[in-house]
Amino acid sequence: MIRTARDGRLLTVTLDRADKANALTAAMLAAIADAVAGAGDAQVLILTAEGTVFSAGADLTEVRDKGLATSPLWTRAADAIAAFPGLSIAALNGTLAGGAFALALACDLRLAVPGATFFYPVMRLGRRPQPQDPARLAALIGPARAKLILMGGARLTADQALAFGLIDAVAPGSELIPFARALAQDALAADPAHVTAIKRMVPG
Repeated sequence: MIRTARDGRLLTVTLDRADKANALTAAMLAAIADAVAGAGDAQVLILTAEGTVFSAGADLTEVRDKGLATSPLWTRAADAIAAFPGLSIAALNGTLAGGAFALALACDLRLAVPGATFFYPVMRLGRRPQPQDPARLAALIGPARAKLILMGGARLTADQALAFGLIDAVAPGSELIPFARALAQDALAADPAHVTAIKRMVPG
């Protein structure tokens, strides 16, 4: 349900559960954490997914039967991405929902296709967001807009997400991965220590 591919120092991690809207299971979160933590000399990480939805969030069966909503695996996966020493890019091939925000918010950059939507329905569902998400969300778009999503149940289009600063660019679906790879070229060509040093100079 998670695919990884290496191309030189570029690591691509792909959610591969399109038949279930890439809903995240405990095994998938663990696999993401392991893949990123074990990335070795990779200098760029691209996180993407198969199909037309990036992720619908947590797998509801595992939420009900295994307590996935409060699993520490969310923090483990997100923190592994945040700790990646190179450039991390979320290439969002479709809608980003619920707990899947944890993965995208932990990346340095977020790109999306025009038809993507963004929503985090924790208020309506009576759940809490993943522990790290409110602070990361507020750092990107400000406290009021973070509350608009988390408390007001706002559902953003790609254009609205771009205007808010939740994503950094919109690219046609056929160009999403090529665009992400183009953004990666300077980091791939640089000395690894230089990439890490610049990343550490930028707050957040």
